[in-house]
Amino acid sequence: MKAITKRFQYFFLSTKGLALVAIALLSLVTAIWGTLSGPLAEMGINDITVRVLGMDLVPAEREGRLIMLYHSIAMTVVAIQVYFITGIMAMKKHERATINATVTVGYMFALIFGMLFGYFGHNWIYHGLFIAGQTLMYFGGILLAAALWPWKKEYYIQDPKSEYAHTKGGMDLERAAFFAMAVTTLGSALLGAIAGANFGNGFVTFLAEDTVRDPNKAVLARAVIGHLHIMVALTGVAITLIVGKWYDFKGILHKIAMPSMIFGSIILALGCALMIPAQYYAHLIIYVGSTFVLVAGLLLVIYGWGRLVRDRLAEQGIEKASFGQKFKALFHDPVKWGATWQMVYMNFCVTFVGLFMAAKLDDIIRRLPLREERITLTGHWHVLAAIIATIMLLYFVDLMGLKGKARKWFGWLVIISSDLAFGAATIFALKRLFVSESDQQPLVDTLDLLTEIGLGLLLIVIAAFLVWRLIDLFKKNGRWAKELSEVDL
Repeated sequence: MKAITKRFQYFFLSTKGLALVAIALLSLVTAIWGTLSGPLAEMGINDITVRVLGMDLVPAEREGRLIMLYHSIAMTVVAIQVYFITGIMAMKKHERATINATVTVGYMFALIFGMLFGYFGHNWIYHGLFIAGQTLMYFGGILLAAALWPWKKEYYIQDPKSEYAHTKGGMDLERAAFFAMAVTTLGSALLGAIAGANFGNGFVTFLAEDTVRDPNKAVLARAVIGHLHIMVALTGVAITLIVGKWYDFKGILHKIAMPSMIFGSIILALGCALMIPAQYYAHLIIYVGSTFVLVAGLLLVIYGWGRLVRDRLAEQGIEKASFGQKFKALFHDPVKWGATWQMVYMNFCVTFVGLFMAAKLDDIIRRLPLREERITLTGHWHVLAAIIATIMLLYFVDLMGLKGKARKWFGWLVIISSDLAFGAATIFALKRLFVSESDQQPLVDTLDLLTEIGLGLLLIVIAAFLVWRLIDLFKKNGRWAKELSEVDL
């Protein structure tokens, strides 16, 4: 019994344990539900999954199921980010414990009961518990914002010459950026909550990509569209700030990046909220906010790559390095380098594609069949979310202390497999620009195969890591025991 208690404490009282449980659940859902669509569905794998698990999939309810799936996964992703934030940001012990406990119960209720309601019959008690979980998550967000309040004197930077961004009075602007992200996330969640509260009152379930060419979207439909845009964007802001702490981001670039991130987050949120009253002007405001956020991310990448090179050369004792030595030093740690590389790669798969679509909307995009534009939009959101997930994964394995050859293998396999899948998906989304419908099948078959290989390999790598940690849990004095001993219970 004592052994079980110790492991329970590890799972639910330590940052590493909490994140490990959430990532394991998220990986399980991704692996199983990933068989229900795409090439695996075409091969009949989805039928096996449905029969074995006893799923109840009514075709007319597809949109509702997908929304339950998205929200269940999103709650888990946000919970993991909260664990990372409470683990790296200074706050009182009781604040950290309360936030983590609230968020844990919240995401588990949302994930478990959301999936039960959406895919295994519609027991409305499950739906109520799903909503209860989301409510707890929201309350946990309020607690987090309160704990991050940047005007607490105890968290001010005392050294006026500090290399970290701060005001003249000493307020930590990095903490302010985390606070701005938390508050805008809370505000943006309300856009979806308000729309959701009107289900059954003249508002019906829909997928945003299905309304892309509707010039007269309903008010609540615009609220949902604004909601999904900003929530994905803010998870990107959150992981960027987390990676900044990981890299010990500081100096002149940090002093430029933090105000840019704060301003960008606020403008982004306002732009998405303006989707409701002024959708035609909202995108211009969103572009402004996105630009400031992307600039902050770029500055982090510039600093981070320089930091990786300097640290590695110092470790090797090289004072005057050649270009080749610097180049090699940059890629020495694929886990840490990969987190910032994914931010760069994201621009090729997401940012540049979005800008191209906006610039050529009338000239090219709207002249294509609706299905093609819908595919591009769907891929746009999914690839962005998936890239954010890979950055979180790389940060997580570093947090868990993965070292040596296993670290290198893990890092490179995650980068190569995910980038292969995301690159193939991006080309698939844009295929109509360079291949006709009558000639597309060989290309489509190849891209489908590459996407499945990349995603499959990524899941295998994650599974291998989780199995390693599972085996460790059976050891009396495994890594888990050492990690638990480091927690201030």
